[in-house]
Amino acid sequence: MMAGAEPSVGGGRPGGSDAGGPVLVLASGNAHKAEEFRALAAASGLAARIATAADFGGMPPVTEDAGTFLGNARKKARALRGRLTASAYVLADDSGLCVDALGGEPGVESAYYAGPGGDAAANRRKLLQAMRSVPEGRRQAHFYCLLLLLDRQGTEHVFDGRCDGRLLDSERGAGGFGYDPLFVPDGAGVTLAEMAPAEKNAVSHRARAWAKLAAWLQA
Repeated sequence: MMAGAEPSVGGGRPGGSDAGGPVLVLASGNAHKAEEFRALAAASGLAARIATAADFGGMPPVTEDAGTFLGNARKKARALRGRLTASAYVLADDSGLCVDALGGEPGVESAYYAGPGGDAAANRRKLLQAMRSVPEGRRQAHFYCLLLLLDRQGTEHVFDGRCDGRLLDSERGAGGFGYDPLFVPDGAGVTLAEMAPAEKNAVSHRARAWAKLAAWLQA
């Protein structure tokens, strides 16, 4: 659990009579994230089914303006909760890239860094432009992920993870998504976009947050 998090941690763990394990419904319309979470669940041996908001009528519109990863995750989880069956649990993810030389930007604005109409490619272009004069030794950054699990009683359980590394001055690799082609994790010689999915899932911020969640569920 994330130290210093606002939500209390308590209530029953997801499980019990759910056939085949608990159903965790991802509060997101991002297909890449859903694939990544399913791979993480399989790798961790957690008996859980990862569904998506699309399985329950789609993700309700959410304005991610809370200003924090926790606040944004909470808004997404609460927005989806009303559409789910009583036995399902909501899993909200909020994550971003935090660049030291930019004072932590794009941070919580990572998905919309280039503006509301921008896409991942536009976000990367803006980041490259912002970092164009930053020397090699000052290009440190980290990915941060916060997972909020909303249980049947409405109790929030929070887990986080981060992946430290550095930014390149040009894109490399065709895998992954978001800022992956620009980010080389510490101790690696390739970007996240150049890694096989299993390699990425061994070091990513989302994998580290998921490992805490899975350990908690399995305790």
